Amino acid sequence: MPELNDGTTLPDIGFGTYPLRGEEGTAAVLSALSLGYRLIDTAVNYQNEDAVGRAIAETPVPRDEIIVATKVPGRDHGYDETLRSFDGSMERLGLDVLDLYLIHWPNPNVDKYVDAWRAMVRLREEGRVRSIGVSNFTADYLTRVAEETGVMPSVNQVELHPFFPQEELRAFHSEHGVVTEAWSPLGKAAPVKESAPVASAAAAHGVTPAQVILRWHQQIGSLPIPKSGNPERQRENLELGGFTLSDAEVSAITALGRPDGRLFGGDPETHEEM
Repeated sequence: MPELNDGTTLPDIGFGTYPLRGEEGTAAVLSALSLGYRLIDTAVNYQNEDAVGRAIAETPVPRDEIIVATKVPGRDHGYDETLRSFDGSMERLGLDVLDLYLIHWPNPNVDKYVDAWRAMVRLREEGRVRSIGVSNFTADYLTRVAEETGVMPSVNQVELHPFFPQEELRAFHSEHGVVTEAWSPLGKAAPVKESAPVASAAAAHGVTPAQVILRWHQQIGSLPIPKSGNPERQRENLELGGFTLSDAEVSAITALGRPDGRLFGGDPETHEEM
């Protein structure tokens, strides 16, 4: 289990919820929890905090076993704005304490992400949030918030998959004690799963290409957050403990990375493929 720089820990895999909403979203989260997922990732901009909150309220899984993460959107950056946004998220989630709070992206044109971060530090100090982090931040943005506030984010959730392995950013994270979370860990593109190194490893270990990719994430130190409303696929994505990729297999999959490997040219706030 990855240990954060604030002393808390996260599971080796999480459950993504975009774009699951309404009853479908609640059912998907309930299914994921019943299968063993314990990190549930949502956001204001996913418009499903209420659906996640209903699942947390309805599940028989004890609340203290579930890590709920949500995100402040770019439009709510600023000190007071972030505090208000947090209150809205907590009302929709129906929670008293949030486990992990992230800045969804730096929104550099507005340039208020440091003020948003200061508000999040306050929320953690007050015990309203257990851990704080960011999403879609570069090393320069991480460095700036740490230098101006004295607090390095505990998590940076970024696009990461075999076509976009983010080696330099992961090295920075490792050096500075930041846990790497991966949104779109499977790439949402058939060529990733069909690539020769992934297909070869899947055949060698008797597992699916998706399982190979998720295991690759874990072995390079990335915490993947796959999303699926299908219970069987949820189960498959979680069953990663029965095999280990060789160093050669990991290296071959990482070598799929390429300059144009980023698959998402759309809004980083929604993680929506364009």
